[in-house]
Amino acid sequence: MLAKQTQSRTLHWLGRQLFNRDDPAAFFDPLLEPINPMWIQEYTPARVEQIIQETPDTKTLVLQPSRRWSGFRAGQHVNICVDVGGIRRNRSFSLSSSPILWQEQGRATLTIKRLPGGRVTNWIHDDLQTGTVIGMGEAFGDFQIPEPARPVLFIAGGSGITPVLSQLETMAATNYRAPVTLLYFVRIEDDVIAREKLQALAARYGALTLHIITTHETDTPRYLCDADLGSIPGINARQVYLCGPKGLMDLARELLHQRGIADTDIHSTFFSVPQADPGNEPLGGQVRFSESKLGVGSEGDATLLEIAEAAGLSPRYGCRMGICHQCSCRKTAGTVINRLTGQASGHGEENVQLCISVPKGPVSIDI
Repeated sequence: MLAKQTQSRTLHWLGRQLFNRDDPAAFFDPLLEPINPMWIQEYTPARVEQIIQETPDTKTLVLQPSRRWSGFRAGQHVNICVDVGGIRRNRSFSLSSSPILWQEQGRATLTIKRLPGGRVTNWIHDDLQTGTVIGMGEAFGDFQIPEPARPVLFIAGGSGITPVLSQLETMAATNYRAPVTLLYFVRIEDDVIAREKLQALAARYGALTLHIITTHETDTPRYLCDADLGSIPGINARQVYLCGPKGLMDLARELLHQRGIADTDIHSTFFSVPQADPGNEPLGGQVRFSESKLGVGSEGDATLLEIAEAAGLSPRYGCRMGICHQCSCRKTAGTVINRLTGQASGHGEENVQLCISVPKGPVSIDI
């Protein structure tokens, strides 16, 4: 009798804990994780099946996500969640495999370069082991292959090759019937990521023309120039895709514009937030986080996300680059400037992205 009463009280307590929460996963996940981390519900668990050393500072992770993951399109990003020193960290990376690998084998790959001082990339390179389960979000981004098929020029630099690898493998597998050219810039030969894969693609996929260009093998740096673009047959009919360091992307866009190629035919993705010039706009102001009852002054040199974190808050975020929209929340009053576009918001209520919004005067945020 006593055992039944104890069991009843335990079930009652469990039910009360569950139904008093907005998110049942927050209750069940700590119980499920020690039993089987692939049962976690808060995010999609993905097991690290293999780690491949691509270059001295770049590794490819072969992941097996839970089958409830929705998959991706070539060229998209994904947020991953890892535990670094007891703190859960989120970062965005490009998927480097074709979606066909997911569809046929239930796998996907991330190709990740070590960043100097990077908490997550250094942990991945130094501590991540095969068999570890990490968290994955749903894929996002619109850096996608043209449909219907049109001639394409890819200009990539360094680790900017990762989404391009996904696209090229997909194009080859689906027999994309239009000319495709890749100009891939690296500092030295040892920095070429996925060299064997690129060469194999060029050998079996007749539409692909591959150019790997080293920029620092000699005393005189060798950068993208107009002659490179002039060597591309029918360049003005091409859709151009840019991915890499900001300097390369800015130079490429300038040279493309000089050749009369419109912005509508140029597509880019990036790994850090480009900042639009706000002109003489005075930025900064008092930021009120209404739910937390906090007020913080700002000088215009930080985003709302950075201001919130400096105040000890932990708002949800993903890419920190204005792509994934996971940090979107309600602005109830005031004006913010979008760092990507330089455009000002309205004065009233609207959703804003914390990671790319800078206050312009007093602002109230529903956090």
